[in-house]
Amino acid sequence: MDNDKNSQLFLSLIYSFQMQTWMHLGKLKNPVSDKIERDLQAAQMSIDMIEMLKEKSINNNSDEENRFIEQILADLKLNYVEEAGKKEEVKEEEKKEEEKKEEPKEDK
Repeated sequence: MDNDKNSQLFLSLIYSFQMQTWMHLGKLKNPVSDKIERDLQAAQMSIDMIEMLKEKSINNNSDEENRFIEQILADLKLNYVEEAGKKEEVKEEEKKEEEKKEEPKEDK
């Protein structure tokens, strides 16, 4: 196989993990269910897969390929942190709502 074809296939693989991660982060609609779905654990696994591919191929990639992977990882990690923060905000809101429900009501 020629090197240019390998490079295109490698970048396509990275791109497919990127799109999968966007779906897991709830940033893209799942084409199968036609719904926005969030699965942060699966998103983290996809990010880890891209990082593993980067590490395993580091000496075989061009500078352009390395920049492409680094940019993808930076974007995905920033969005992961944002979505994980939203999850914490939702938990805090739910906790406050539960506390309000548990407070004894005053008789008037």
